[in-house]
Amino acid sequence: MATKIFVNLPVKDLNRSVEFFTKLGFSFNAQFTDETATSMIVSDDIFVMLLTHDKFKTFTPKEICDATKSTEVLVCLSSESREEVDEMVGKAVAAGGTTYNQPQDHGFMYGHGFADLDGHIWEIIYMEPSAINQG
Repeated sequence: MATKIFVNLPVKDLNRSVEFFTKLGFSFNAQFTDETATSMIVSDDIFVMLLTHDKFKTFTPKEICDATKSTEVLVCLSSESREEVDEMVGKAVAAGGTTYNQPQDHGFMYGHGFADLDGHIWEIIYMEPSAINQG
């Protein structure tokens, strides 16, 4: 079995976050969804658990940081093309997210990003296949 990753993010308004990420094309696993949490499906092996602050607090003794003021994590997702990078960022902005920088073009790698409704930063990158396969 392949290793799976479950990124856990605190959100202020779960329904609003689900609406936001639905507009970006993500779907959710109903089996892991209730009024306090949902499992957003990124791929067969990547999931993002969106948790209300109260639910998130049950997993950590630490204070939840305000992602609009502090960086807790950078989530980076790969895409199939440069156009797909721009499309995802465009959808995020149209759904209420914001950008925090200009697209970055490094020739073999192209990326841009957005902040979601809670300020979590999502980087979207495209890498030329030849760059990925070099060791």
